[in-house]
Amino acid sequence: MLLRKRPKPLPLRKLEVLIPRTPSYFSCLPDMQQDLAKRMTGYIGEKRVDYHLRSLAKKYTILHDVHLKLPYGNSIQIDSFILTPYAIFIIEIKNYKGTITFDTLLKQLIRDDGEKETGFKYPITQAENHQLHLENWLHDHHFANVPIRYFIAIADPGTIIKVEGDKQGIAKVVTHAEHLPQRILEIDAAYAQSNSANLPVKKISDAILSECEEFDIDILGKYGMTKEMILPGVGCPECGVLAMERQYANWKCRRCGKLSKNAHTRALDVYFLLISDKVTNREYMWFLKINSRHLASRILKSYNLTYFQKGKYWTKKR
Repeated sequence: MLLRKRPKPLPLRKLEVLIPRTPSYFSCLPDMQQDLAKRMTGYIGEKRVDYHLRSLAKKYTILHDVHLKLPYGNSIQIDSFILTPYAIFIIEIKNYKGTITFDTLLKQLIRDDGEKETGFKYPITQAENHQLHLENWLHDHHFANVPIRYFIAIADPGTIIKVEGDKQGIAKVVTHAEHLPQRILEIDAAYAQSNSANLPVKKISDAILSECEEFDIDILGKYGMTKEMILPGVGCPECGVLAMERQYANWKCRRCGKLSKNAHTRALDVYFLLISDKVTNREYMWFLKINSRHLASRILKSYNLTYFQKGKYWTKKR
């Protein structure tokens, strides 16, 4: 059963709408664009692995993108979480092109994309840390002695995997995504044959779902931006430029002439995503670049929002 689908990550969604609203002269804009490309590549790789794991959904419980807070202030983010009657499998997904080399002695991962070699954090160490943190989390929630196994799933089937050092050790935990379901089935069958105790699958999955949060970051703070630096305006649904002007009951793009009745809807979503979960009439006027307080109020009233008289602001209904 697929209990939690993989959402598009919040940091990725924020970058997608922030970059078009960032001044072209902003020094961190190239970093933002590079970060967007990396996050998009990672998300595409995760969805590719999801495709292979869905064959297990009829037999096991699957949760994607599990983010849990820990009692000592840290958190763990697990790409995919598979709960069988005998064990938990945590999957770390990597989407690299070219050749990757696991150096088990120096504990590093090296990628050669044909142009240069690049070093990355050792994914085995990352998975081992997640395994330890998850054990502690389960213990704190009164689930003791739960077997936890981990895999490093390589999303791109064309990626060449090499090892310097313990090849057998790496082969046990690193695999291309297409081989992952069979590996999990085989290990689970071995647990069954050894008469391992059945796990309280529903209780564990319910506990995880009740505390699972969506991973987020302060995207403006990451790049040293303030909300005043964000370019306001209504984006054109045709050409994407922030050039829509209000004309009677429509918005018209100054660049391509596109007419739209509800182009402002996207702008409010962007405001909530980037700036705040609260918006006043004055702030909405600034963001839409309109001068009419009456128009701003009328548009806000048309949404499914809650108005707080004391603070004179609107927010999404909870």
